[in-house]
Amino acid sequence: MTAPYDQDPTFTRLLQRSRSGEEAALEELMPSVYEELRALARRKLGTGRDALTLQPTALVNEVYLRLIDQKMAGLADRSHFLQLCARVMRNILVDRARARQSTKRDGGQREDFEVAMEVNALGGRDAVDVLMFDEALRRLADLDERKARVVELRYFSGLTMDEVAVTLDVSKRTAEADWTFARSWLKRELRDA
Repeated sequence: MTAPYDQDPTFTRLLQRSRSGEEAALEELMPSVYEELRALARRKLGTGRDALTLQPTALVNEVYLRLIDQKMAGLADRSHFLQLCARVMRNILVDRARARQSTKRDGGQREDFEVAMEVNALGGRDAVDVLMFDEALRRLADLDERKARVVELRYFSGLTMDEVAVTLDVSKRTAEADWTFARSWLKRELRDA
């Protein structure tokens, strides 16, 4: 079962043009996903420090600027494109946290940079350190790449479990099992950090 928004032939054609290196195609793609990306940015910024210094529109604009330099090869549809956007968004937030950490005057101790995680992600609105979450997700990827991808697709891209299953070409039951494991594993890692 394919997600309905993946069946947009105009979006798919623009994505194909973008993959072939046509920069104007990316400019045409962005308006069709702009509101989705702003909503995703609002959720990712939450109530943390970046919510005070970075507006969702600015984050989406930064995503666009970084996408200009990205290779679009391997992006088949809208969900893959949104996944890439969410990953770029994550990288921007991690880069900002690292920049703040490196400029701290007290010897570079970890700065408590908090973002509110969406309610359905990792079981509640726990505030977690972006760098700690990124490190934990990288460790999960070392352990099991697919489970880490499920987290990226659910948390960073906001896909439903059906959409995750389609994107990863696994059954919904497998995607749900991966999500359950990954969520528990990450909660334990973040609690023990």
